[in-house]
Amino acid sequence: MHQTTDIKGLLWPLSSQGEARRDLAGRRPEGDLAVVARPLARPLATITVVLADAQPAIRHGVRSVLERSGGTSVVGEAATADEVMAETSRCRPDVLVVDPLMDERAGMRVISEVLRLWPETGILVFSSVDDDRVITAALQAGARGYLFKFADADQILRGIQAVAAGEGIVDKSIANRLGALMGPAPTGQYGYPFPQLTNRERDVLERIAAGKSNAAIARELVLASKTISNRVSAIFGKLGVADRSQAIVLARDAGLGHG
Repeated sequence: MHQTTDIKGLLWPLSSQGEARRDLAGRRPEGDLAVVARPLARPLATITVVLADAQPAIRHGVRSVLERSGGTSVVGEAATADEVMAETSRCRPDVLVVDPLMDERAGMRVISEVLRLWPETGILVFSSVDDDRVITAALQAGARGYLFKFADADQILRGIQAVAAGEGIVDKSIANRLGALMGPAPTGQYGYPFPQLTNRERDVLERIAAGKSNAAIARELVLASKTISNRVSAIFGKLGVADRSQAIVLARDAGLGHG
């Protein structure tokens, strides 16, 4: 069963301060990696991986790193969102290494859709983009890790191993920024932690977090039970959770349902 990364600080919307860092420049990033959630499972003897990136050179480079390392097996590659879904369905990998912006049509939806259908697959984002909005959207969609494309071989391997073991892992520069942004906003209130949800979906999630059933939510919002059921399914997909209990844990960690 897929378990959502427990990273409370990563759930709050962040201000945009990013521009794309140069990728494939051979530079080692400042700092290293930061583990931001403890392992949820025992390490695997052999980790199966699907590589998804629009650029064949990126896929080839990561594949070469993994083939030299041992302990991992690249079982599929994808260049589009449709190919991601097909290869994940065929291979059921332990880890999907993906640049979600490789396909502008799908974007971050590919992450939440993979987790909705195959919640056992851990997702590691491998991107050249260093932008708080993009990073937050990826993590909120359910990615367990976020590395930049100038990461070295050791960092790539460590990121895949961490995600396979259920850890949350990000470039240390990301962790440092997010930690600084965990305090309250100037108004004294946090922004809503799940900006990908519509206002109506937020109303439903807040009641789910309070432990209310679909029937009770339907009565409170004066809506049909089928409508609530559809919204609950949409919420699960957007949050990258497999069931109601995971949604409750994620929502409560973000501060919902305590009122």
